[in-house]
Amino acid sequence: MSAAEGQSPAPAAPPAPPAMPLGRALAYVLAGAMLALSQGLGQGFVSANVQQFAGDLGISATDASWLMAAYLVPRSSLPLLLTKIRTQFGLRRFAEFGIICYVTVAFGSVWIEDLRSAVVMQFLAGVTSAPLSTLAFLYFLEPLSREWKMRLGLPLALCLLMMGPSLARVISPALIGDGGLMRIHLLVLGMALVSLVLVYRLRLTPVPHEKVIRPMDLLSFGLIAFGFGGITVGAIMGPIHWWTATPWIGVLMAASVAAVTAALLIETHRASPLLDIRWLMSPAMLHLTGTLLLFRLLLTEQSTGAPRMFQVLGVAPGQMTTLFAVICVASLLGGLACVAWIKPGREPQFHFVALVLIAAGAWMDSHSTLDTRPEQMLVSQAMIGFAGMLFMPPAMMVGLMAALKKGPNYLLSFLIVFLSTQSIGGVIGGGLFNTLVNWRQAFHLQTLTEQIRATSAPVTAEIAQRITALAPQLPDMATRRAQAVVQIAQEASAQACVMAYNDLYFLIFLASLAALAVLLLHVGRDRLSARLSPSSAPESGSSA
Repeated sequence: MSAAEGQSPAPAAPPAPPAMPLGRALAYVLAGAMLALSQGLGQGFVSANVQQFAGDLGISATDASWLMAAYLVPRSSLPLLLTKIRTQFGLRRFAEFGIICYVTVAFGSVWIEDLRSAVVMQFLAGVTSAPLSTLAFLYFLEPLSREWKMRLGLPLALCLLMMGPSLARVISPALIGDGGLMRIHLLVLGMALVSLVLVYRLRLTPVPHEKVIRPMDLLSFGLIAFGFGGITVGAIMGPIHWWTATPWIGVLMAASVAAVTAALLIETHRASPLLDIRWLMSPAMLHLTGTLLLFRLLLTEQSTGAPRMFQVLGVAPGQMTTLFAVICVASLLGGLACVAWIKPGREPQFHFVALVLIAAGAWMDSHSTLDTRPEQMLVSQAMIGFAGMLFMPPAMMVGLMAALKKGPNYLLSFLIVFLSTQSIGGVIGGGLFNTLVNWRQAFHLQTLTEQIRATSAPVTAEIAQRITALAPQLPDMATRRAQAVVQIAQEASAQACVMAYNDLYFLIFLASLAALAVLLLHVGRDRLSARLSPSSAPESGSSA
């Protein structure tokens, strides 16, 4: 008998699961899309309609900013615990309980009447919407084969989640009309009810239950939740109340940093930590974390820059719908481009193109004037929206593959890195950019005020021209002169604001070029290392 005959046959590979029928697969994809849009629009409606919330509740815009803070505080830290909750109590319970809570809060939001109830409901909305992101990913991935989960499911889920805030600005003006925010609340409630039906009708593949939550997890989570929440509140309120003029902001930020530091120290010395700090502090993960944070800061320009600049210029929300519709289409095209070309090892190429597009778009926006309108920013903002979707799926794929190679327990650590850099990074980026704009606006206004002196000939001529133009409306000479001076001062303030935003756009342009240079040096180093050591494969997943 031959040696081959004497060997026991190799165990057969487990059979591939049967392919899901096309109609049912489409139903899962539509469920994922509904969940992603419900989560994205819920957040987008708050950020896009702060002024409308203030008007409906009879409060100032400053007080209405607490609504955004209340929504984002739980979103910054709750994903840390959701993965363990899902593992311990089961995916089915997680999905059903999460969507029921979301529907309940959406129903309650219809009845808010004052700032206190609105803040409470927005906080609960932030808590209950956090599971929707996870469920959206799971429903997109459920009907797909293993090779298409990363290539198709991941880009589409990210695309719809990221597109939500821009889409909210497209549909908000038509929904608000003369009826206030009631139709927006009803739309959110309707989408929540549809999501509820889909979750109950379409079951996800169950995962094994395991008791993974330990008492020390709750302590670490509490510290991290306080720290991330405090940083979120400080980043939102700092530019509004100004950092040095409000002592409680500094105290809150210091306490938040201390809480996060204490949590990291606790996790470092635990046998079964909530987060694997040593792995997260490895060079590869620090590099990925820095890349995610950098891109999130760069992409904050789209939510912090153009909308607020146009608001200062007197552009109504309805006049910006075309701009944000173009951004949504560009984001969708970016997601489809990832579907077509995404592949492990191509991350540097995707990130190179994304940085070039962000740099070009920011440079185009840095030439804004008082006459700039949304139509002049269609191309530049579309480029930035397209770039955002070119970056996110490849970066997330790199992290997921690195985590899965280490083992399922590392998946939680990566998800926290990804979600934290996106939520905290977006809030910090918005706070830094608003602070920069306020500071540069004050600087430019002071410069313009010094240049515009009533004794200078050009200013005297301008005042005289405006006095003549106001003659049919204001018969009194002194009133006409005062009104002419007020108009010039208002235009100077608006001009200073536009100049400040131009400084912001130009800073983003420089930061993108710097990141592009780092990316090229990193890729060049990897290729040189590969040539000098042919036997060792170059480090995979390098990016900006």
